Amino acid sequence: MAQATTIQLEKETVEHLKEAKEYQEQTYNALIEKMITVFEMVKKNNQYDRFLHQIQKQKMKELWDNKEDEEWENV
Repeated sequence: MAQATTIQLEKETVEHLKEAKEYQEQTYNALIEKMITVFEMVKKNNQYDRFLHQIQKQKMKELWDNKEDEEWENV
């Protein structure tokens, strides 16, 4: 291990980490590194999803915001 440091965690957090281990010998460092990798991937995907949502929102407004639909609402 390159350099190590001590961090303070609540006991409940340590219990969650123990439960999250994929195998008994997995170190907390390896587990946290994997969690960070997964989090970064999810974070990127959410940004992509938000981007798509913004594009779709304009198109949906074009499709749904028209006089024909408004007339049907009043029938």
